Formats: sequence, structure tokens, C-alpha cells
Amino acid sequence: LIVNTGRADDPTHGDTGTLHQNNNNDDNTPKVVTGSLSGAKNVSKIVPPYNHCNFANSDNRPRSYPNRTTPNYARLLVSGPDASGIVASFSQLLFEHNCGIVDCASESSEKDHLFRGNNGGGNLDGRHFYQRILFDTSNMNVDRTIVEREIWAMCRRFGMESQLSWGDKRRNVAIFVSKYDHCLWELLLRHRAGELPCNIQHILSNHDDLRPVADTFGVPYSVFPIAKETKSEQEQKQMRLLAERNIDLIVLARYMQVLSPRFCNSYPNRIINIHHSFLPAFVGASPYHRAHERGVKLIGATAHYATVDLDEGPIIEQDIMRVSHRDDVKDLVRKGRTLEKNVLVSAVKAHLEDRILVHKNKCIVFGE
Repeated sequence: LIVNTGRADDPTHGDTGTLHQNNNNDDNTPKVVTGSLSGAKNVSKIVPPYNHCNFANSDNRPRSYPNRTTPNYARLLVSGPDASGIVASFSQLLFEHNCGIVDCASESSEKDHLFRGNNGGGNLDGRHFYQRILFDTSNMNVDRTIVEREIWAMCRRFGMESQLSWGDKRRNVAIFVSKYDHCLWELLLRHRAGELPCNIQHILSNHDDLRPVADTFGVPYSVFPIAKETKSEQEQKQMRLLAERNIDLIVLARYMQVLSPRFCNSYPNRIINIHHSFLPAFVGASPYHRAHERGVKLIGATAHYATVDLDEGPIIEQDIMRVSHRDDVKDLVRKGRTLEKNVLVSAVKAHLEDRILVHKNKCIVFGE
């Protein structure tokens, strides 16, 4: 279920191409890079590394680029049984504390097991309600704790759940990678461009191959070699590092390892994975090979929250591309890279902007 508020969407980018550099001799003219950096190794002359004097905070942690949205914007997500007066009640609550609603999107839907009836009819009882409110707190006339307490009381009255983000603290993100670099490049470039409001604190991998990419952006990179007999021990080390860096969100950017149930359960709805197929089709390994064997006419990519069930978590974002019998497996892999990196970035952005509500095994994703 996708709920759009009608705001214009920025066009996605990141298609595969050739690097082009502005060779203007004027040192004051910024260098312009276009195309894909996937597969590049030595790009320090094309994409200069961060100035570490400006990049590190006093505690030597990476400092993110300034947020392009005002820190006075807060976000409230609520979900629960539908009832009359929900929208009015929350709007009145915010109004009484001098908070201005900037954007509001809501939707209700029948519970799957109650959607019955003849001639297209259905049982209207049992609707589930979802709402996202973006509101300005710059003129709020009470302490935050009062607003939080009143929202909690309102949710209790309606039997709802809520999630409130004041918008003044960026989430800490860790990226897991293996050897494929296209998703990592896209995440780091979009972050550098200010499109992902977060702090990319660390990159973790089971191989050393992508360290040059991390070095280009000045992000710490740690390697945890994974073998069957050492996987549990290495996962414990990874989890200790994540705890030390206060990680809020984990992004699996083509990380070719299956996480243990303990790992997944430690970060519920906070691990985003990109799978290179249009789920639920071709779950598991080698989806492009299996898609080619079946002669598919469409390939896709799916970003979802990772759960203990492989590739079965709530779906956040998907996209597809048409292919034909003339495309071999290499063509499918090449075309799929563009889908994978753009779908993953869209999912991460939606999570960071609190535009996702998870209900059972579904994601309700509000538009930008």
C-alpha cells in the first residue's frame, strides 16, 4: 500500500555510464563528475576525499553534511483501528500547543481476513488506520515531554501505536558490503550530496575489496572474514562494533551473507536489505540466473526489512525493467545494478525521513 501526498519527487539518477570530469583550469571552479563510479578503484583525483579537519567531530566520529530541512520539523506516525475523530483529535492536540501542521497524509484499509462480500462489497468493520503528520515546532509553547505524554494518552484512547521523531537528531547508519560496489557508491554519493539525512558511521565487510571506496569518502572500514566455523564469533564482534557506534540503521548493500536470527531480532525493522529480484519471485541466491532460465520479460529489485525468514521481510520499495530473450545473464546483471542502487537509496531515504509504517508483514510508505 503506497500513500502519496502529491509532492513532486526528485528524479532518480545513477545510470551506468562513463566518468566525465570538468577540466577547467580555473582552480575556483568545482570539478563535476557524472556517470557511474561502479568498479572504480583509484578515484581520489576525480572525487576528492573529505577534509578530515572538517569531517571529524571532537570525538573523532564522522560529521554528516548539514541537513537541508529545518530542525524544527517533527514527524508523528500513528496506526491502529480506524475510528471517527482520529485526524481531528491529533490535529487539535498539536494546534493547542501552537504547532503548525506542514503536511498530513492518512489512509485506512480493511484487514485482509475481514475483506469479504459479494459483488465487490466488503465488511467495513475492522479497518486499520495509518497517518503521518509533519509539524513545525518552532513556536511550540510547552515542553516536549508534555506533547509526548498527551500523544501517548491520545493513542491509548484510540487503541493506537505511535512513533514520534523531533527531527533534531540524525540517525547513525552502518553499511554492510561484500564485493559488489555499485550500491555502496550510490549511498555514499547521495549522502555527500545531502540527500540522505544521516551519519554514515562505519562500513563493515567480509572482504577488503571495497576499502578504497570507503577511504575516498573518509568512512571507517572494518573487515570481518566469515567462515562457517567462525560466523557466530564474527557476528558477535560486528554487533559489539555497532553498539559502540550507536548504530540506528543497518543497510545491507549487497552483503552476501545471511544474518543469524539473533542479529535480525536485535534490530527489528532497522535492517534494510536489497535483493536483486522482484520479490516474492526468485528468493535466495542467483536470482538473475534463475530468471534467465525461466525466460522472464521483466527483472526487478526489492528493498525490504531483513527478518529471520530469508527475503521474506516487509517490502519497502521495488522497481522493474523490461528485458527480452536477447539478454543473457550478464545483461540482466548489468541492467539490474541500476535498479538495485536506486531502489535501495529510496528505501533508506524513506526510513530516515520516517515515512514508513510496518503493519504485520507489510510496509505503508508515505510519499515525500
